[in-house]
Amino acid sequence: MGCDRNCGLIAGAVIGALMAVFGGILMPVGDMLIEKTVKKEAVLEEGTIAFKSWVKTGTEVYRQVWIFDVQNPEEVAVNSSKIKVKQRGPYTYRVRYLAKENITQDSETHTVSFLQPNGAIFEPSLSVGTENDTFTVLNLAVAAVPHLYPSPFVQIIVNIFIKKSNSSMFQKRTLKELLWGYKDPFLSLIPYLVPTTVGVFYPYHNTADGVYKVFNGKDDISKVAIIDTYKGKKHLSYWPSYCDMINGTDGASFPPFIEKTRVLQFFSSDICRSFYAVFGAEINLKGIPVYRFILPSLAFASPLQNPDNHCFCTEKIISKNCTLYGVLDIGKCKDGKPVYISLPHFLHASPEIAEPVEGLSPNEEEHSTYLDVEPITGFTLQFAKRLQINILVKPGKSIGALKGLKQNYMVPILWLNETGTIGDEKAEMFRNQVTGKIELLGLVEMILISVGAVMFTAFMISYCACRLKSVK
Repeated sequence: MGCDRNCGLIAGAVIGALMAVFGGILMPVGDMLIEKTVKKEAVLEEGTIAFKSWVKTGTEVYRQVWIFDVQNPEEVAVNSSKIKVKQRGPYTYRVRYLAKENITQDSETHTVSFLQPNGAIFEPSLSVGTENDTFTVLNLAVAAVPHLYPSPFVQIIVNIFIKKSNSSMFQKRTLKELLWGYKDPFLSLIPYLVPTTVGVFYPYHNTADGVYKVFNGKDDISKVAIIDTYKGKKHLSYWPSYCDMINGTDGASFPPFIEKTRVLQFFSSDICRSFYAVFGAEINLKGIPVYRFILPSLAFASPLQNPDNHCFCTEKIISKNCTLYGVLDIGKCKDGKPVYISLPHFLHASPEIAEPVEGLSPNEEEHSTYLDVEPITGFTLQFAKRLQINILVKPGKSIGALKGLKQNYMVPILWLNETGTIGDEKAEMFRNQVTGKIELLGLVEMILISVGAVMFTAFMISYCACRLKSVK
């Protein structure tokens, strides 16, 4: 009887030990299984989860726009006063809703090329007004003249057409005109061939971004979705050859198995440059653990602080020998126009830049850019890209509309928040297909190890107690 009992206790201990060992073995095996599955489904080819989401995003993406309405245009133009602005918005458009086109796989280079059609649908229910709302804003064409035509003689000639069209430093435009384009009266009078349509996002509708060529990850999953070449905007070639403008992905996804120490790089074609984001925090997004990566202030730092930005300092006087920070010159990307980008309300910018403008309230929470990335798959499940578009205005002695200015102005035109969040239905599907299975496997591993360890310990204690009792 005692022998049978001892044998039973030993058998129980052995079973517990085996369960613990099996759980320990299952852990690396499970990890290998997860890794194999993710690598397979993250490849950009027909039939994978990644490809389906990549061709046409299942997430609704919105572009919110706030316009800086100038309150004192005459005072500025005549007396060179501070510009008083009032932020109006948001005005919301749905974007990125069109599927990629001309998708072509190259089996030799393991890349896939495509075009991304552009489109924007106004969303009245998510906006404070209509596309016919009117604003007092900078005259984009007039402001560009000193930059495009630095010769005083040419400026005198151009000024004739500016005066004839009754154009001034500021103008009234509807939201639709300002964003998507309008026929400029002064440019329309110039007798030789020049583009006459002006708009912050013009041209946009019925255009396509690309051709992009990205790695499909078939041979190396660590390169999946990373841009190989981009031939969308010929003026990219205007940048110096040592400026490596294209790095990373388009931001919709990244190579899988992301660690907190990784720096995520993503390319934005509308501003012709790559940005990067660093780990900020772990958050829970609709039951899915994600890593939040944020755009650091160093991304807009001066070249002295961040040498990567030396390409965006194109002159020495206004930038005070490239020591000012917070704005980047993207004029070479905009056909020479004096366009600068910054964070909204000049967040993290030199005080001198915002000093001539009243009505700004920079706020880290509202004006910073971030991406929420699921670390195992590398999919971006939520993001907010926030940027401000500014025009540099110089005094122009030969231009009547600008001759009253006594200083340079970095005039904010608008700021935008392009944002998207995975929908509830997609989030549930993601939990079921990805995170749920991973969590279940991890739970099984821990249960086997824990129960096995408890069983082994309990049976061994019982066995020892039984043996001690038998000896007595």
